[in-house]
Amino acid sequence: MIINKGFTQKRTSNGRLPPGQYETKDFPVLSLGPTPRVTKESWALEVKGLATPMKWNWKEFTSFPIENIKTDIHCVTRWSKFDTMWKGVSIDHIMKKAKVSNRATHLIAHSYDGYTTNIPIADIMGGKAWVAIEYEGKDIEADHGGPARLFIPHLYFWKSAKWLKALEFVQGDHPGFWETRGYHNYGDPWKEQRYTFD
Repeated sequence: MIINKGFTQKRTSNGRLPPGQYETKDFPVLSLGPTPRVTKESWALEVKGLATPMKWNWKEFTSFPIENIKTDIHCVTRWSKFDTMWKGVSIDHIMKKAKVSNRATHLIAHSYDGYTTNIPIADIMGGKAWVAIEYEGKDIEADHGGPARLFIPHLYFWKSAKWLKALEFVQGDHPGFWETRGYHNYGDPWKEQRYTFD
């Protein structure tokens, strides 16, 4: 079991709730536009860029080692949810399998709806990120990014791209959809990095 409490950044008084956040028991649904309806049969994950090009269908991908993750999650819209349970394939495993070049500095995540987001390589290695395929013991619902979504719980949740389609490893930073529209380029909840100049 992997326990992720936001790593070692500064905490508020209760130690778990980042500044400006409130705890919720619900799981609010926030999306850019209409929810893509991607089935397991039609889903595939592509790896491209500074790596060996690869593509896996659902059956192939779910044959990889699956990890259990218990962690808190934090949304830029100010809600936090404690002790969420997920299952997924570690990005470390994917990077090793695809022989990602050491020239890669960032990951660009691509979604089935055209959404993109950028993440530094350091923030997806060392047990910090997964491609999630289950939430609370069940398939991830379409509204929450199923059948598979990127999962990077130590950053604001917009970095955990829903309906994941491709992982592109690149040299240099290339801000994604929200990062070019006023959101912070990094998104650390403990530093309240919500918007560009935070």
